[in-house]
Amino acid sequence: MKNNNIVCDNKSSSQQSWFYNLRYLFVGVLFGIVFVKAEIISWFRIQEMFRLQSFHMYGVIGTAVITGMISVWLIKKFKIKTLDGEPIAIAPKKFNKGQIYGGLIFGFGWAITGACPGPLFAQIGTGALAVTITLLSAILGTWVYGYFRDKLPH
Repeated sequence: MKNNNIVCDNKSSSQQSWFYNLRYLFVGVLFGIVFVKAEIISWFRIQEMFRLQSFHMYGVIGTAVITGMISVWLIKKFKIKTLDGEPIAIAPKKFNKGQIYGGLIFGFGWAITGACPGPLFAQIGTGALAVTITLLSAILGTWVYGYFRDKLPH
């Protein structure tokens, strides 16, 4: 089976000091604060979504999808580059049935734990330390997938 890993030769990042990467920490902390204030890390909000009791999470997710679509369109239309001046290349995606299985497993895990990968860190940051188990499980699941990837249907 063909290996579809992408190798990125980002020379600009290898020449920068650790201080250069603090901007990513700042954006991550800001993103976490927005998650907390918007209540999208709330286990109760996530349960409301899966029980079809509230539009809150669907509104947030729908807004994110529309924002992403507009952003990708703008990047392609105006050939926007990274902050380092490198071109942004968006590779075409091919649909396969494994995405359905993966999506279902992801959704079940999200419904059971009340967390998906983005909010995990914000939940831990708010003091919900039990979510550390969910984080470790997500890391283990990613490792297991990587280990068995070549043997799975794609």
